[in-house]
Amino acid sequence: MSEVVSYQLKDNIGVISVNNPPVNALAQAVREGILNAINTANEDASEAILLVCEGRTFVAGADITEFGKPPKDPGFPLVLDAIENASKPVIAAIHGTALGGGFELALACHYRCALPTAKVGLPEVKLGLLPGAGGTQRVPRLTGVKAALDMITSGNPISASKALKMTLVDKIIEGDNLELGGIQYAKELIGSSAPLKRISDIKIDPATVEPGFFDNARKHLARRARGQIAQDRIVSCIEAAVELPMGEGLERERELFRELVASPESAAMRHIFFSERQAAKIQDLPKGAPVRDIKKVAIIGGGTMGGGIAMCFANVGIPVVMLEINDDALQRGMGIIRKNYNITVQKGKLSEDKMEGRIDTIAGTTDYLDIADADLVIEAVFENLELKKEVFGKLDAVCKPGAILATNTSYQDVDAIAEATQRPQDVLGMHFFSPANVMRLLEVVRGEKTADDVLSTAMKIGKKIGKVCALSRVCYGFIGNRMLGGYGREAQMLLLDGCTPEQVDSVLEGFGMAMGPLAMGDLAGLDVGYKAREGRTDLPDDPRLYRMGTLLVEMGRHGQKTGSGFYKYDPETRRRESDSEVETLIKEEAATLGVEQRKITDDEILARCFYPLINEGALILEEGIAQRASDIDVVYVFGYAFPVAKGGPMHYADQVGLENVYNKILEFRERYGEQYWKPAPLLQRLAEEGKTFADWDKEKEVG
Repeated sequence: MSEVVSYQLKDNIGVISVNNPPVNALAQAVREGILNAINTANEDASEAILLVCEGRTFVAGADITEFGKPPKDPGFPLVLDAIENASKPVIAAIHGTALGGGFELALACHYRCALPTAKVGLPEVKLGLLPGAGGTQRVPRLTGVKAALDMITSGNPISASKALKMTLVDKIIEGDNLELGGIQYAKELIGSSAPLKRISDIKIDPATVEPGFFDNARKHLARRARGQIAQDRIVSCIEAAVELPMGEGLERERELFRELVASPESAAMRHIFFSERQAAKIQDLPKGAPVRDIKKVAIIGGGTMGGGIAMCFANVGIPVVMLEINDDALQRGMGIIRKNYNITVQKGKLSEDKMEGRIDTIAGTTDYLDIADADLVIEAVFENLELKKEVFGKLDAVCKPGAILATNTSYQDVDAIAEATQRPQDVLGMHFFSPANVMRLLEVVRGEKTADDVLSTAMKIGKKIGKVCALSRVCYGFIGNRMLGGYGREAQMLLLDGCTPEQVDSVLEGFGMAMGPLAMGDLAGLDVGYKAREGRTDLPDDPRLYRMGTLLVEMGRHGQKTGSGFYKYDPETRRRESDSEVETLIKEEAATLGVEQRKITDDEILARCFYPLINEGALILEEGIAQRASDIDVVYVFGYAFPVAKGGPMHYADQVGLENVYNKILEFRERYGEQYWKPAPLLQRLAEEGKTFADWDKEKEVG
């Protein structure tokens, strides 16, 4: 049939076998091979056709490298039509994962069987797309409108057993020989004279859909879309499945799919998809670099962060020892861990038995000697350089040779911490984000003397515990927190210039941020930033700088935990409300500082908050703190809730146009001064050359 598709007649069953490693993606050769095999089987002595895949999975999806390129014949719809209109029953035999186009391929077949371990799903929404080869038309015809909408808008795969209950799969094949089981199932269908069960023949009765269902679905999905548009278009497609004949529904689906492929939202989400994978690659480390074996982990500090980090390792079965200064602190830390796991159990995402098993993986101690045999030690104590150096001095004295010593610092100098030991080559930063057991980002911080195998081990173990790893060099705040300074600064400056807290946050939340910067400050605790600023000597001597945050802390308004900050909070629900007292205080302080307040547009709010991120990101690239602009985007999407539909700050800058960003920064420099608005040389150069940060990444990769 082709190099990647074979066809054999086995007894009275024609077996089509796909072998396109690693995931049997639907490349042109696969499509052509399947089409040719179906045509052959239609004419030979076979009584049924079995479609099976070799390797570790069924077809796991479309060939994403073909996106944005001219389509190659045969098109996927032609292949699906050939399968559905075959003259004999076609049975898909599924193992591994049948995702996206792979599951749509299976849905075009007349029957589907699967191993118990198989999973099926339509994850296109996670790339800002919708299933474009019949998924939105066939799934609701099989399992109903609501179940189809939930499945397709979530993008999450489901188990074979759940797919069986939803009638998306017809039979579970016991044992591990799928081809043999599939052939037996095909013979059973022939023996029972099973009909050609074409999903396109099924009609959905509009009376089975409650009035207003689709309008309500759109409203519900819009509340959590954060700038994504695919969910809305998926609703339209499923609505078409109810209202239109199959052929017209498929055409509507393809029309909306093409719209999404060309949309900036999907381009941004595909950018993050590839960037996440790219971020795991360290440019100057060879592929297959040696790693150290991590069989036991120790955590220093059992607070919220330390407990969350311990859970990350316990979740994948790696034994953990958590060290605290005394038994009371240790019990509090273990209590935090149990409370967090209980929440997961209550949500039905974890069984009681598994919870207890994970908790049993975590031991506690107050004695440094009990962690002497740990392979990896992660310090998670208070954010104080001298305290961290003291801890590392103790670790250096007790830990075995070759143990990796990591600091979870958010801001402190990893090289200074390493100097507290006699083994700086074994020291690096592993910056988890709070809550550590939930947040996916891990900034891996490479010290000046960090050994290559220590670095590769940290990246590997980060992936094992489910984190998205991004590499940073040493600087104040590393990638994410260093960039965040200008974002928070301008949010507060905008208040003095005439905005209310609600106006600033609403504009940024409308852009897609999960929370605005002022509400986020209240959530984190305004006193945290206040204390951090106390120890800094590099901040400009400017009475406007963080003026409102400082005043609120000194008034005892620390944010949500005290019931008031930039907003006031309901003591039970913690729902925020605008506070006229704060708005009056802002006006009074502006007058005291001689700042003339004015009406500020939404566009200015976005530019004032986001362009400092972009400018600082350009400086970080020039200094070699980040490997790539796309790594910065990964940090912000996975660590700071930057909307994935905007692709991260650097991708967003490319979309806006670097010349436009640069010119606006020059405008702000004229208005507000160079101390805050000095363009990064890299930004200036790329803007003047008409290039993008993506171009810069490509040049660096080639170089």
